[in-house]
Amino acid sequence: MIIKGILFDMDNTLFDFVHAKIFACTSIVEHLGKGDAHELFNYFRREIHGFENVKNISDYLRDNSCFSQDIFLDCCRIYEEEKVRSVELYPGVKNTLLELRSKNILLGLLTDAEMRNARARLEKVGLYPLFDSLFTYDITGWKKPSHKTFVHALDSMGLKPHETLFVGDSLRRDIAPSKQLGMMAAYAVYGDRNSDRDRAPIKEKPDHILNSFSDLLRVVMDGKE
Repeated sequence: MIIKGILFDMDNTLFDFVHAKIFACTSIVEHLGKGDAHELFNYFRREIHGFENVKNISDYLRDNSCFSQDIFLDCCRIYEEEKVRSVELYPGVKNTLLELRSKNILLGLLTDAEMRNARARLEKVGLYPLFDSLFTYDITGWKKPSHKTFVHALDSMGLKPHETLFVGDSLRRDIAPSKQLGMMAAYAVYGDRNSDRDRAPIKEKPDHILNSFSDLLRVVMDGKE
């Protein structure tokens, strides 16, 4: 099957965002002079406020009896600054994307992050100009695994599911919905640092398993044969 377009997840597919968040959480507890970075990080993993929401920091501060509005605002600033500063690409990402662009394949990005956060991270690692389209939660109005956010991206790029490959690190939020819609799917196993719920077996199986981002070039070349 010829691949005309590729849609990518962002966090933990292009770079290790878990590492960046833990680094930011470490900076917060160092600023506070107390606490545990991994405990704070786990507040973000709860399905209460969402993985990006700074209300998780507020909850952590209150539960540890150190909340004040000034402390909260300081921690939010530290979190946002250090989170972006510590984002680093996985090996081979930029060169692989440049090679894919040279093959006239449309490249899009579909993420649950909001545009402000997504653009900051992509600009930090020099990838922002490499995507033809960028779809964020505040643009589509839906989060994965909702089919609506995938369909919005496909329609906006003028792509049919059967000619599109989705690349992501979550079996539940990336692989399952893309396969249900008739897309090809590549599972970025190298970046899967998801919760046990996201790693639970799914009925839909990925067409390809990527042990590194650069494995994507082999997948695309196989699709041209």
